[in-house]
Amino acid sequence: MEQPPSAARVPGARRRNDTALARIGAVITMALVAGACGSSAATPTSSQSAPSTAPPTPFALPAFYTVPSTLPDQPGMLIKDTPVAVTAEHIHATAYLVMYTSQDEQGKVVAVTGVLYLPLAPPPAGGFPVVAWAHGTNGMGDPCTPSLDPGTAVPSLASVNDILAHGWEFASTDYQGEGTPPGLLAYLVGNVAAWDTIDLIRAAQQIPAAHASTTYVVWGHSEGGQAAMFAWELGPAYTPELHLAGVVAGAPPSQFATLLPGQESGLIMIVAGFNQAYGDAQAPLSAVLTARGMDLVPILRQDCLDDIELAVNHYPASALLSHDPMTIPPWSALLLANDPGQFTSASDVPLLIIQGADDETVPVTTTQQLASHICSIGQEVQRWLYPGEGHAEVITPSTPDMVQWIADRFAGTAFPDSMQPSGLPGVIDQDCQTPGGFTSS
Repeated sequence: MEQPPSAARVPGARRRNDTALARIGAVITMALVAGACGSSAATPTSSQSAPSTAPPTPFALPAFYTVPSTLPDQPGMLIKDTPVAVTAEHIHATAYLVMYTSQDEQGKVVAVTGVLYLPLAPPPAGGFPVVAWAHGTNGMGDPCTPSLDPGTAVPSLASVNDILAHGWEFASTDYQGEGTPPGLLAYLVGNVAAWDTIDLIRAAQQIPAAHASTTYVVWGHSEGGQAAMFAWELGPAYTPELHLAGVVAGAPPSQFATLLPGQESGLIMIVAGFNQAYGDAQAPLSAVLTARGMDLVPILRQDCLDDIELAVNHYPASALLSHDPMTIPPWSALLLANDPGQFTSASDVPLLIIQGADDETVPVTTTQQLASHICSIGQEVQRWLYPGEGHAEVITPSTPDMVQWIADRFAGTAFPDSMQPSGLPGVIDQDCQTPGGFTSS
């Protein structure tokens, strides 16, 4: 194994703890989920200069992130790992920075990075059960790579320490495109994010010191909530050698056909991410972006969410988009293919959807519709709605409830779970058998 890279933050990398990363703000945020955001950005004025569109300076990643010229020929294979220090961040774990293989939308094997956090206690027989974390939106390029600071590649210190205290391993993927140049993150492409999340579990089996069990649960929030939904759909068939015991999807975006109209100004990240995944033939940028929109795409490679928002907010939607992607092929078909509200098959894997009742980013009605749809295809699902909580804020009060739900999944407790979420007074607890279905919220 290689020597550990420095655990210090990388200068110039504007990133946030994933509790905050789950917040998708303003114009550049997920157009598919920001139902309250309109295209109110102003045209640049003399006192508000437009951002430079000069070619970006490549971001210098530490040596560990150098991708070998030859990769293993299948997904889920370990490429390399190295121990990293996380105690300074008050995470009670032994941690490993990992590079492993997954696959892109074309079926090509690619390198992905992430972090494994191991409990300090001795492993049980069969290894540590694994909680796989799918992170929220932070950007699309190398400067935004969560594992550059393993102390913050977690939703919150409290949540990861709670998980570790239960004797579970915590696996945090960066997603392909962050930490593995030259590509961008395939933003909101559900298959790719799910494969990246699951393949880290497979790679962990090849690290003797990790003592990883083959039993795992996926937890994701916002962008990661969509990844979790696709892991729920794909996981059992994709990795039959593993056992997916349950999935927790926090505020997952869905119902794209309803949410997209009128949100054109937020599509730069989405169209660039789809172009990365599907290529110019299937997802041509020139079909939906203006010349100014095309000029802004390089910013996605050099900046993270805060700076992307600042750059794109200089322009109204009409300056960036020539067409609504939802109205023209092949874009419309691709968007629907990445909407979990279009799933058609049930699964044996228990599913829990968590959301704040005052979510300002993902409208509560959309997850209500998603849960109803999941019931309609013959799948049981639980949904917890926390009163007074926003998009990212819901993580804190819901974590103890979620951890108990995960414990029940690892224990093989019957589903739907009879436990009552108690992180806040008045949590709405629903499943497919709730009288009135999911209409009461």
